[in-house]
Amino acid sequence: MATRFDPAGPLRGRLRPPPDKSISHRAALIAAMGEGETPIDGFLDSADTHSTLAAVRALGATVEHGGEDGLGPMIRIRGVGLRGARATKIDVGNAGTLLRLLPGWLAGQPEGSWTLDGDDSIRRRPVDRIAAPLGEMGARLSCRDDRLPPLEVEAAPLRGISYEMPIASAQVKSCLLFAGLLAEGDTWVGEPARSRDHTERMLAAAGANVAWLRGGVSIRSAKRLEPEALAVPADFSSAAFFLVAALLVPGSEVTLTGVGTNPTRTGLLTILERMGAEIEVEVEGKHGGEPIGTLRARASALRGTEVGGKEVPLAIDELPLVALAACFAEGETLIRDAAELRRKESDRVATTCAALTALGGEAEPTEDGMRIGGGGLRGGAIESHGDHRIAMLGAIAGLASREGVEVEGMGAAAVSYPGFEADLASLSSP
Repeated sequence: MATRFDPAGPLRGRLRPPPDKSISHRAALIAAMGEGETPIDGFLDSADTHSTLAAVRALGATVEHGGEDGLGPMIRIRGVGLRGARATKIDVGNAGTLLRLLPGWLAGQPEGSWTLDGDDSIRRRPVDRIAAPLGEMGARLSCRDDRLPPLEVEAAPLRGISYEMPIASAQVKSCLLFAGLLAEGDTWVGEPARSRDHTERMLAAAGANVAWLRGGVSIRSAKRLEPEALAVPADFSSAAFFLVAALLVPGSEVTLTGVGTNPTRTGLLTILERMGAEIEVEVEGKHGGEPIGTLRARASALRGTEVGGKEVPLAIDELPLVALAACFAEGETLIRDAAELRRKESDRVATTCAALTALGGEAEPTEDGMRIGGGGLRGGAIESHGDHRIAMLGAIAGLASREGVEVEGMGAAAVSYPGFEADLASLSSP
């Protein structure tokens, strides 16, 4: 059954988006690798992160839920140690981050074998970009057609390597850093452009020997990790939907609190400000080692821009929202160097362009991005294709459109933001 989102009056209000999904995944995995018990404050309660908690339990870690505070659910994870993962089958569900990070840890275990599999969407998501460099480290891996899940991992001794990623990817980098903890010698991962650095920050805080040098990150083999208490800020990627909604719906002003403002995640702000967006950022300090702040966005007249190069990895998950904003901007917007979008929960180049075109917009896919014309959106109906970000994009498009939007498959939003519709409604209420 489709969910309808009608054109809205001014959006007004203040809210705290849910905890950061990327950080929640990493916090659970690093806690499971650790010695003793690690409390995690503000862990995201979503389908994807439930998959990660189920995975660490299957590997032998214990997970206890300790209620909630103002940040979200509190959990405690008692780890199995760096080399204590139990052999088992892992259902990653729809969690691409889990699929791509976990093999790095498992590949260097002293014994055992593991099978990682998931839903239909996961079975279309390639793993060759982690399998190839892990293979260079000595890992024993096999996957369907040499690039697709299920992914089989067999324990093997690993050796450190220097690896230059052809495409900046925080997931590939994180996988190799996890493997580097178990490898003989040092491991260095170079990236052509800076990508999100949550893994490096958290591993360093847990006692790993991490260094930033020569345009990359190096890590040294470790005997143990001892994570400190972890705290998860509000998710910038979730906040981004409300920022764009406020920019596009006339008369709106929305304030978002406690949001992670790590500069490796907030490339969207630079892009939107270049387009003419009125956005204020008030930095408030750090939360769990991550910078946090309050974001305030007001309805703005936007102009087209060009997005590419080093800013793409800093806004990769938000590029569909850039395309939506571009539909309401004066002139043309070109997004390039974003072929990575084709490797997400859906081919987000294809699904974003198809959705915007179905709603009366001008959106043309290119080999590595999109070309979008302004003029607004009429409205209509779209299919989420099981992609949480496309579902939420459709909702925001409905508020800003002339006739409203019906989203088929809105339930996909629960992957990262189960309370999205309620929070959106709270800003739309008179």
